[in-house]
Amino acid sequence: MPMPPDHEDQPDAEHPAPLPQAEEPGPAPDPSEASGHDREGVTPAIPSGEAAPQPAAEVAELPPSPEAIRLAEALVFASATPVTPARLAPLLPPGMSAAAVLGALAAEYAGHGVTLVNVAGGFAFRTAEDLAPALTRVVEVPRRLPRVAMEALAIIAWHQPVTRAEIEEIRGTALSQTTLELLLENGLVAPRGKKEAPGRPTLWATTPRFLEQFGLASLRDLPKREELLPEPGLPLPEPVQAPR
Repeated sequence: MPMPPDHEDQPDAEHPAPLPQAEEPGPAPDPSEASGHDREGVTPAIPSGEAAPQPAAEVAELPPSPEAIRLAEALVFASATPVTPARLAPLLPPGMSAAAVLGALAAEYAGHGVTLVNVAGGFAFRTAEDLAPALTRVVEVPRRLPRVAMEALAIIAWHQPVTRAEIEEIRGTALSQTTLELLLENGLVAPRGKKEAPGRPTLWATTPRFLEQFGLASLRDLPKREELLPEPGLPLPEPVQAPR
């Protein structure tokens, strides 16, 4: 005889079994933990076995020493051209500024009959300017350039690079090749390539010797035309911009 179904093994239709509860999600991961930093933005300790990065060592600048100043003095005296800081630097101890050494040397010579001046981007010994009137009585003055050469040199200095035709246009008169050759022989001007124009004329510009000769540190020290007074040998050129 079949046995009746066991009601204890069947779920009660009126009271169904409770569903399993879903697990509550845990706290979201901290982005700072994934990036290797704590919540305060501080980098955690470096794992063992890894070397900590060391800050770059700073080299303290050494003050100019008496021996370095003597060395700079000898170099300037023996050099035929102005001495730049870059030229002096290899002779100095590491960490000592060549510019500071030259500055200290200039300070030592301040007020002397010979001074250290900045010319053509470097330093050179020159007689004190206030002694020039006395020196001209006993020291032979180099021959001055002709007026036309000084005119051409002034135009080249203000309008460089410039062609011979442009110099003539600014002066309002012809310029002989001999005048340019005279400036070239004295080392005051030099060719600076060719102009992209019919005939490809030569472009002329001043040289470092020009700066030395006139006691200029750079072309930025050239006086303005309005600052100059007309005088023999250096008249003012017309303020006409040479065509390029």
